[in-house]
Amino acid sequence: MAIKEGGAAPAFKLPAGDGSSVKLADFKGKKPVILYFYPKDNTPGCTQESCDFRDAHSAILKAGAVVLGVSADSAESHKKFSAKYKLPFPLLSDESTEVLQKYGVWKEKSMYGKKFMGIERTTVLIDSEGKVAKIYPKVKVEGHAAEVLADLKAL
Repeated sequence: MAIKEGGAAPAFKLPAGDGSSVKLADFKGKKPVILYFYPKDNTPGCTQESCDFRDAHSAILKAGAVVLGVSADSAESHKKFSAKYKLPFPLLSDESTEVLQKYGVWKEKSMYGKKFMGIERTTVLIDSEGKVAKIYPKVKVEGHAAEVLADLKAL
């Protein structure tokens, strides 16, 4: 299922690295959500992206939104990654890839001629009513958090 801008964001409930679970419905009618999907904890691009959202976090909060990171890593991996880089927002674990598939980010990738399934780095900006405001496919990490923040302020 591919999501579309203007359409409803698929519902989810996922475990977080802090032991809680987070539902998209928790924010409906309250706050916009920056939902970023990243391939793997502790890899260079994913670390940079997470730290960029960390560094922009106070501005994101000031704009009234929340940040949620999602990968297929375990909640325990997320707990360690969050602690190591002092991430102030939840990282959600989708080991079954069910949510990743709903959002259309679980894709065939290839590296060194080998094909495998993995996460295409994507961010989805969801408005406070649960609609997809903007999709950022195939994210290039540099400058991405600032771009999302600028779009958030325009919501």
